Order: sequence, then structure tokens, then C-alpha cells
Amino acid sequence: MRTASLIRAARSEFSNSMLFDNGDAIQGTPLADYQAIANPIKCDQTLAVYKVMNATKYDAAGIGNHEFNFGLPYLAQVTGSKFNVDGLPAVADQQQCAGPNFPQILANVVSNRDQQPLFKPYVILDKVVSATDPNGKTVSATIKVGVIGFTPPTITSWDSRWLNGKVSTVGIKETAEKYIPEMRAKGADIVVAISHGGLDNSPYTPSMEDGNYYLSQVAGIDAMLIGHVHQIFPNASSTVPQFQLPGVDKVAGLVNGVPTVMANYWGKHLGVIQLALTYNGTHWVVDKTKTVVQTRGTTTLDANKAATTVAADPTIAPIIEAEHQATIAYMKTPVGRTDFEMSSFFADLGDPTAIQIVNQAQTEYVSNVVKTNFPQLANLPVLSVSAPFKSGRGGAHDYTDVPAGNLVLSNTADLYYFANTITAVKISGADLHAWLEKSAYRFNQINPTLTTDQALINPNSYGYNFDTFTSKDISYEIDVTQPLGARIKNLTYLGAAVADSQQFIVATNNYRASGGGNFPGLDGSKTIYSSEDANRAVLAAYVKAQKSNLSLSSNGSDRSWHFTKVATLGNVTYTAPQGKLALASSVGMRNLSVLSSDPLTGLTIYKVDLNMVDLTRVSLTKQ
Repeated sequence: MRTASLIRAARSEFSNSMLFDNGDAIQGTPLADYQAIANPIKCDQTLAVYKVMNATKYDAAGIGNHEFNFGLPYLAQVTGSKFNVDGLPAVADQQQCAGPNFPQILANVVSNRDQQPLFKPYVILDKVVSATDPNGKTVSATIKVGVIGFTPPTITSWDSRWLNGKVSTVGIKETAEKYIPEMRAKGADIVVAISHGGLDNSPYTPSMEDGNYYLSQVAGIDAMLIGHVHQIFPNASSTVPQFQLPGVDKVAGLVNGVPTVMANYWGKHLGVIQLALTYNGTHWVVDKTKTVVQTRGTTTLDANKAATTVAADPTIAPIIEAEHQATIAYMKTPVGRTDFEMSSFFADLGDPTAIQIVNQAQTEYVSNVVKTNFPQLANLPVLSVSAPFKSGRGGAHDYTDVPAGNLVLSNTADLYYFANTITAVKISGADLHAWLEKSAYRFNQINPTLTTDQALINPNSYGYNFDTFTSKDISYEIDVTQPLGARIKNLTYLGAAVADSQQFIVATNNYRASGGGNFPGLDGSKTIYSSEDANRAVLAAYVKAQKSNLSLSSNGSDRSWHFTKVATLGNVTYTAPQGKLALASSVGMRNLSVLSSDPLTGLTIYKVDLNMVDLTRVSLTKQ
């Protein structure tokens, strides 16, 4: 609703404007899950998010990776599409369902039946604009705007349960090289690429997740809208590595000379590219010297760091009020009760209060699956990993925090944010060690001899990739003074060192098991069981089945890992919401102290004493 206000303001400022979306629109909120899973919408109903986008008058939209999370039949229904893919009736026999009022485009996902794109690969839109002729007179003109869409090719791994054998992906670079000349030949004056990915200049491969660095080098692209990695571009102060690459101008918003914008996530920002166009007698061309790229946030800070938040557009909420209220009622469904606060404020330091219950639910589920379906594997240990999905990347409010008291479905959605499904993999001890080494990318390498402050958390890492165990049976240390790949020490199971050849079954999610996060060895080949049950549904069922309240001793105190002890000359710092030191101490985080707080952001910089590792909550069971 606040983004709609930004859109309205931009349109009043720029009379010649078009509005595009970069995908991931239909997944990621309780409302989205309610309409997809709990109370699936009917063929003649329009998805709530599309109702809002229709009202906001989008001109076109791309397709993100999360659009595929609920499967092809659902995607076809809610987009009003007919897919010629296995698993669906013949195109002529498919119902024409309601979809958005704007075109959706995607060029690099094709059906295995006919090798044709699943959606229209591109559209060419006629845009009537006000222009100034050589005599200074205002005239109307029609500009043909070509819009082409791309999504990460890795969707076929991440959502293999839905996509395997039905669709294939093509690299974005070669796809662009195929279609952009075609778009130009059909009269496109300008070409806008909507590509749901980031920037990566490692050697190009067709399966590259963030291939837009190479997309920008394809001739004929006038502007790029990128995303997926949840960052802001342009951003002069950004330290994100992909914005420091050669040819990337993080101040002007250019990637190899192409005007490019990335508008954060969750509608927090609106990306604006002001293209200066000139008619050369035959067609319109972009004057890149006069082009301006910027992002506009729903919250801004003035010179004194006082925050101002854009007012919500009052016309938006009534459009989906019925769906909103139905979702609220559903998310209030009781599932249990907890005697302790479950939060991710200090999960990066080892606090398991928001993670252990997830691992317990997943362990029980997979153990039952193994007992029923894989008796030949019954002698293997079943472990579980989960991660702090919300760990502050979006600010002081971007954390999991479930207070003590009654638990409802919205709490389980807070504990398990993503719409993943539970998956079991069989791995070796060597695989386990490599998995944990990849997880330890979460931390910067700390130099104990520096006297200046060093931030513990690597800002280029994601909390959802910090997989951790919370079991009495497994123990390990993370030595943050060591380089990547050499940080995991003293990895033991039941008190004995884990051998490379030792075998384990690990409960995880479909994203991780199929290669999400690029964890070594996890590419789908080690999966022994892939369920259609959502991890959060398994969690809710587990909590509901408990005969007593969840307690800290039983459901939030088993910690498998700790940092290797080391004395540092300077401060090692960690950022979390202010006023949480007492909470940290209550759950065993006694090596923290406050350095400074910012009341405007609501965040505190804590000092982490790595030479005072509290081992009281790291317990082992030796059998």
C-alpha cells in the first residue's frame, strides 16, 4: 500500500511512465499461502496480489523463481495461462481461468513437449507519450516498448518435484541473443529486460543463477530491472560484492553501460529509471548521458536521521479486505503453547530457541518415513538442520520472535518462513563436514590481532543459508579465525569423531536438497525422500501433537555448536535489536555486552567475547 503511494507520486512527476514488476509476486506471505494451500482460489477468481496490481495498473510483469513453488497447474490457473506441459490436459481442454490484466513474460523456461516458452517470451507495447518537437511544440508520439523476461535457470533444481520432466530452462544470455534482434526487427524502439536475478561475473554458464552481468553485454538492451538477491541498486554506499564488479557503477546505476535498477524486496522501494529519448528520424533512441537511475524507499531518513514513512494509499486495502480478513482468521488457528520466547535475535551466535523445535519436528517426520519406507536404512542416524530464516537482513523487525504463550499458525509461519517441503538426504560424514563449512560462510574471518572493531556476520551471506543442528548427539566448533573451508573443528557424533565414510540421513527442505544455496554435494542426487508436505505444516502438526507446553529445557536448549575460543585485541561486533541483552543472558548468551545503540533503527551493536564461550548449553549424549 505504501509502494502504491510511491507509484502514484512518480506518475504525477513523470507523465510518460510505465510500471513493471520483477516477479515473486504470488508466494512469500500468509495471504499467498492461504490462497494457494489452505483455501485454494477457484478458476474464476483473481489472486489477491493481482487484484492490487490490476488496480495499480501495471503494464507488464516478469516471472520470478518463487512463482513455481506451488507447481505448474496452480501457476497456469492464477496467471490465466494454458501450459502445454505433461501433467496438464491438452491445451484445448484447459479452462480459461482468471489472471492479471497485464501481460506476463518469460523467455527462458520452455516446455519439454514442444520446446516453446511457457509464457510469452516478450511483448511489444505501444506507449503514447508527450514529446517536444524540434520547434519546441508539445506533440503526441507512440513509442514501441519491448519487454522481455528471465528467471533463474536453477528453478529446475529448486522446484524439481514440480518441474522435472515437464519444463527446461535456457541460459539468459543465449535467450536474449535469440529474441532481442527479433524484437528490434518487429519495431521495438527500446528494450527493457526484466530479469529476476543478480550480478555474477564468474565464467558464464547457461545454468548461472545471477547471470545479469552477461545479460547486460547483449546488444540491444536499453534498461534492466534486476532482483532476486534483495538489494538496492544503485546505492553509492553499498559494500555488496556484486556491485563492486568491473563495469558496475553503483552510483549512476549502470551495468556495463546499461541503466539498471534493483528495488530491494517486499515493496520497500520503487525503482525508477528515467530514460531520455530522442527521435532520430526513423526511430527512438536512448540518450544514456541523460538517463537517471534511482530507488525510492517507503521510509527515508533526513540529515538528522529522523525517519519519515510514506502514507499508505487508502484505495488499496479495500480491494482485498475480504481475503485479508480471511487470512487473519486462518492464521489465528491454535496449535499449542510455549513457556519460553522463541527468537532468532541471537541464532547466529548459537541460540537454538527458534530452530530446535523445527529440527525436532523434521527429525520425527523423517524418522517415521525411514521406519515405514526404508527399513534397510533403519540403522542410520536421522539428524535435522534448519536455519534462522529471518535474521535481521531487513532491519530491526526482520527477525523471528514468538513470545511465550499460546501458539497459532502465524507463529509457525514465523518460525518457518518459506513454503518449502520436507526432504530427506543420505550423506556421508565428509558431506556433513562440507555442509557445515558452507554454512560457516555466514561469518567474516576474524583477525585476533586487530585492535579495530570487526563485524562477525558476513553481510553478503543470508541467514536462510546458515544451516545448524540442534541435537545432543552431534557437536562441532566453528573457528571464525580460519578462512572459508577450514572452520569446522571437532565434529563428533555421540562423542566420537565423525568419519568421512560414516552415513547419515538428514532432514532438510527441497530447496537445500536440490542445490539451493550451492552447498557442495547437494544437487538432488542424495535425496532419498521428497515429501509434498510443507515444512511449516509438519512443524504445526508436531507442536499440536505435544501433550504439554513447549519448554526451554525440552524444545529450546539443545545446542550442537559453539565458536572456538580465541582472545581478540579488538571488539568483535554483532548487530541485533536493542534491549535484548537480558533475553540473550536468559538463554545462555552470556558473552555479550552492549557497545552502542541507535534508537532510530532500533538496533544495537553488541560485543561478542569469543574468549568466553558458554558451553553449559552444549550437551552431548554418549551411547
